[in-house]
Amino acid sequence: MRRADRLFQIIQILRRSGSPVTAGALAAELEVSKRSVYRDVADLIGQRVPIRGEAGLGYVLERDFDMPPLMLTPAELEAAVLGAQWVAERSDAELASAARDLVAKIAAVVPERLRPFIAEPTIGAPPPMSAAVDGLDMARTRAWIRSGRKIHIRYRDDHGRESERTIWPVVIGYAETVRLLAAWCELRSTFRHFRTDRILAAEFLDEPHGVPQSNLRARWRRHFEAERGVRLP
Repeated sequence: MRRADRLFQIIQILRRSGSPVTAGALAAELEVSKRSVYRDVADLIGQRVPIRGEAGLGYVLERDFDMPPLMLTPAELEAAVLGAQWVAERSDAELASAARDLVAKIAAVVPERLRPFIAEPTIGAPPPMSAAVDGLDMARTRAWIRSGRKIHIRYRDDHGRESERTIWPVVIGYAETVRLLAAWCELRSTFRHFRTDRILAAEFLDEPHGVPQSNLRARWRRHFEAERGVRLP
């Protein structure tokens, strides 16, 4: 790895971390010595990169630090293209269009030498299998999640039983052929996951549920992790 790339990678590691990163951890990820890390960090600080360090704790990058946009590595570009391909093929029309626009915008501003990683990536998402049709407007559902409003739905479960319930939508999960809407269910007084293709009708209510979205999402995460025995990323 070129030293310039290593300096950039140090910034990336610190930026993605929510806690101080030790010189040992940086050295292990970069596959260099701690002495090299000390020297690189000192050079970054000398270039006015706002890194704070304390012996025994590690390094922290000030949260208001920003770098010029789209300083992406080839691997990051291919990751972005792969993700956008997957979304364009498997999501609703609004997100699919946004994914294609994203790739076009990236291609328009990256240096010429990096454009082959977008135009001719070494990876690709396979064509989707037949996808189930959503029973509600997904773009509007995302807007209701952001604004913290309720949705009243008529739902058919996997046994064919129908019910009506008012839900507080939290997050939409995308699988290969179906989508799941995680929500607090007023009928059951707990979180439930509804397949969007089994929603028979939906009324988007103007009534707010009154819980800050970050709090509701945190409660759902705890419920999901306890129920499934897995930790979400």
